[in-house]
Amino acid sequence: MAVENLEDALIDELKDLLHAEKQILKALPKMAKTAENEELAAAFEEHLEQTRGQVERLEQAFELLGKPARAKTCDGMKGIIEEGSKQIKENDSGPTLDAIMIGAAQKVEHYEIASYGTAVAWAQQLGLNDVAELLEETLQEEKDTDEKLTQISQQINPVAEEGEESEAREGAMAR
Repeated sequence: MAVENLEDALIDELKDLLHAEKQILKALPKMAKTAENEELAAAFEEHLEQTRGQVERLEQAFELLGKPARAKTCDGMKGIIEEGSKQIKENDSGPTLDAIMIGAAQKVEHYEIASYGTAVAWAQQLGLNDVAELLEETLQEEKDTDEKLTQISQQINPVAEEGEESEAREGAMAR
C-alpha cells in the first residue's frame, strides 16, 4: 500500500502494531513459563491478558476507520523477539535469566510505546478522537507494564549480580 497521506500512514502503523501484538501473544506464555521469579511470571501472564485486549482495541480502531483489520509483518518486533528468544535459549535459568528476560521485555515495551505514541499523535491530528482514545488506553498500559518491569528488576538484578559474583569468587578460590 502506498502511503499518500497521514491517514494512510496511521493505517499502515496499525497494521504493523497488529502483527507486533500477535507476535507478543506467542512470546509471553514462553516467558511466563521460563521465569523463575513468581512476580515476574505473574507480570508476564497479566500482560498476556492485556495484550489480548490490545488486539481487540486495534480491531476496533480498524472498524472505526472502515478498514479490515489486516496485519502486515512487523520486522522491528520480529527482530526484538528473535533476539530475546536467542538470549533466553543461551542462558541458564535463575535470577540472571530473569534479568535478561526483563531487559528483552522492556525492549518490546519501548518499541510499543514509541509506535502507539506515534499512532495516537496521528489519530489526534486527523481528528479521529475515538481511535486516539483506544490507542491511548493501550499506550498507557504499555507504560505501566514498563514501570512494573522496572520495579521487578530492582528486586531481581541485585540477586543476579550476587550470583555472578559468588560464582567468580568460587572460581578464584578453586585456583
